[in-house]
Amino acid sequence: MDPEAVRKYSALHAKPDGLVLQYGTAGFRTKAERLDHVMFRMGLLAVLRSKQTKSTIGVMVTASHNPEEDNGVKLVDPLGEMLAPSWEEHATCLANAEERDVWRVLMDISEKAAVNLQQEAFVVIGRDTRPSSERLSQSVIDGVTVLGGQFHDYGLLTTPQLHYMVYCRNSSGRYGEATVDGYYQKLSTAFVELTKQAFCGGNEYRSLKVDCANGVGALKLREMEPYFSQGLSVQLFNDGTKGKLNHLCGADFVKSHQRPPQGMEMKSSERCCSFDGDADRIVYYYSDTDGHFHLIDGDKIATLISSFLKELLVEIGESLNIGVVQTAYANGSSTRYLEEVMKVPVYCTKTGVKHLHHKAQEFDVGVYFEANGHGTVLFSKAAEMKIKQLAKELEDKKRKAAQMLANVIDLFNQAAGDAISDMLVIEAILALKGLTVQEWDALYTDLPNRQLKVKVADRQVISTTDAERQAVTPPGLQEAINDLVKKYKLSRAFVRPSGTEDVVRVYAEADSQSCR
Repeated sequence: MDPEAVRKYSALHAKPDGLVLQYGTAGFRTKAERLDHVMFRMGLLAVLRSKQTKSTIGVMVTASHNPEEDNGVKLVDPLGEMLAPSWEEHATCLANAEERDVWRVLMDISEKAAVNLQQEAFVVIGRDTRPSSERLSQSVIDGVTVLGGQFHDYGLLTTPQLHYMVYCRNSSGRYGEATVDGYYQKLSTAFVELTKQAFCGGNEYRSLKVDCANGVGALKLREMEPYFSQGLSVQLFNDGTKGKLNHLCGADFVKSHQRPPQGMEMKSSERCCSFDGDADRIVYYYSDTDGHFHLIDGDKIATLISSFLKELLVEIGESLNIGVVQTAYANGSSTRYLEEVMKVPVYCTKTGVKHLHHKAQEFDVGVYFEANGHGTVLFSKAAEMKIKQLAKELEDKKRKAAQMLANVIDLFNQAAGDAISDMLVIEAILALKGLTVQEWDALYTDLPNRQLKVKVADRQVISTTDAERQAVTPPGLQEAINDLVKKYKLSRAFVRPSGTEDVVRVYAEADSQSCR
């Protein structure tokens, strides 16, 4: 490690004056032209993290569902999970350091984290399809190489695919082969095996329209389709051949505007879904015979999947500990359906995938989805081993149920929420249960709800507890909310400060839209 080389390269990736950024759940995100220094420094940090963990670390260049002009970067930890909180602090400190202090900050991080600087380092890199991503990815590579780290540049990947690559490399191939083809083979094989059990006839449930947000998901889904085409036909829209990334399309647009993406032709009762720009979110939707739009968001995805898993566990007679993790934004009807009808325990965490992921790890089978469609299913190693052993030992109907569970385990990209993985699981379940999209939607009826944000001078005035569902400060705020809520049936409301901007987010739901 050569301090002079670091200073020289750092000057080539100079930090704009006065720019301060915060590493959050989504890493760093801002306008692409402001990120060159951040990318270089995250290359540096990835080397230190690799040395400390003696593992491969991932760096993904993406801004997910943000506009095309933005970009961002996040680091991926050894098991494909998000960066450890203590290293989020290191990332923020390094990104905001003045030029003259970069080397000193690197040495401070090395000392605090007990990094063995003689340890070898290996970093894998992926990027989305934004015009700025290739250039910014090169800045990451500059940071990795100047500290003597080795790297492999995968080029264009979905964010979940990079998580998959990291996990595969650090599990010595036990999780799968660390190639794009290995990813396709693992997921498609599990999907084909699972859908062999489907009892529905013809192709009635096997055609799906996919809005790819003009992002990298279109490239990867098109490459992958031949692997599973016997079980599912997908028709791609907003595939990047025209139109801007995430503009009037994609999962975030459909969820927030409650209407179909631009450029998709929808016929009555057709199943449709949307990815976001880096394919780690998915929402479903359809149009009924009267032309009304129906959104099936992360809450109903979690309900479909957890119900299916619970039924299979009952079938094989295993009392594995299954839990569903939600945030305060989950619709109350979904929580009641899971707890009262399916008898599946539900837990609430603070907003942010890292909080849901951490809680889901406490169960044998942990299901988590944010309402925006970002989520997955986590199986503990003990549960995975037990299910796969039962798939070999049990007889007849029970063995089939265990084998289906084993296929579901292989289908999920457990390292992160993955729109492609989630899509294949959903399609398999609908086929196996013989459900139409309308029947899935009818499992329960969402309570009418509203969500908005209010710009404020200082969001820190509001603090919360109970997974952000109760306001602690300012005094009297929660009491005022309680007085309003008790006037209406099945109602609740909460306010919480944004984690990134000076706004306060407000959510309310009740049994009628007339509540004001």
